[in-house]
Amino acid sequence: MDLNRRAFVLGLPAAAIGSSLPGGPSLAQQALSRSTYQAMYAPIDDDLYPIPGVDLSRINQNYLRKVVPYQTSEEPGTIVVEPQNRYLYLVLRDGMAVRYGVGVGRSGFSWSGSAVIKSKQEWPDWYPPKEMFGRQPELMEQMGELPGGPGMPGGPGNPLGARAMYLWQGNKDTLYRIHGTFEPWTIGTNVSSGCIRMINQDAIDLYNHTNIGTKVVVRGGSGNRRGQHSARAS
Repeated sequence: MDLNRRAFVLGLPAAAIGSSLPGGPSLAQQALSRSTYQAMYAPIDDDLYPIPGVDLSRINQNYLRKVVPYQTSEEPGTIVVEPQNRYLYLVLRDGMAVRYGVGVGRSGFSWSGSAVIKSKQEWPDWYPPKEMFGRQPELMEQMGELPGGPGMPGGPGNPLGARAMYLWQGNKDTLYRIHGTFEPWTIGTNVSSGCIRMINQDAIDLYNHTNIGTKVVVRGGSGNRRGQHSARAS
């Protein structure tokens, strides 16, 4: 996998490139950025299901995809999540990373630690854990009988969105996921039940640049209780 900055810059906005250089982006770059971001987060009509475009006015621009300087001891290809900042970084070479805005666990559902991506799914089915049915019994009305038990088939109404990456520790499924969402306005907030939620267009981008076996590091911080919650839904 090519993890050089050049491989990612080709698909990223000029302002994102300029923001990592001395002096920052020019006014011309900022104008180009707006149109490029509109294209980056435009509707996707050639996937299994259509994906709506993103209303960028509802999202803080800091949470849109950028290539940024990022100093870390983690190897290129590693995913690092910083819940306090609501950022996910895909580590590149030469001290750079692709930074994505994310939604993270709300109070009582945050977590930290290391895991690996054991599997990846396009338009994944959603199987809420028993604990979630206990908290929200009305969810059962939205479920169907799938091969894995009560669940929701993949599709536009599914809270896991267009892509999901499944996090394991050793031989155990943590039940936490990195996944897309059809509620992009929730990016940059503490909203999920522990999973890492991304704009669908960003989830697809990360999915396409991530291999099975990728290391994922979720940083600890205020409110994170390591290992307290075995798994939630989105």
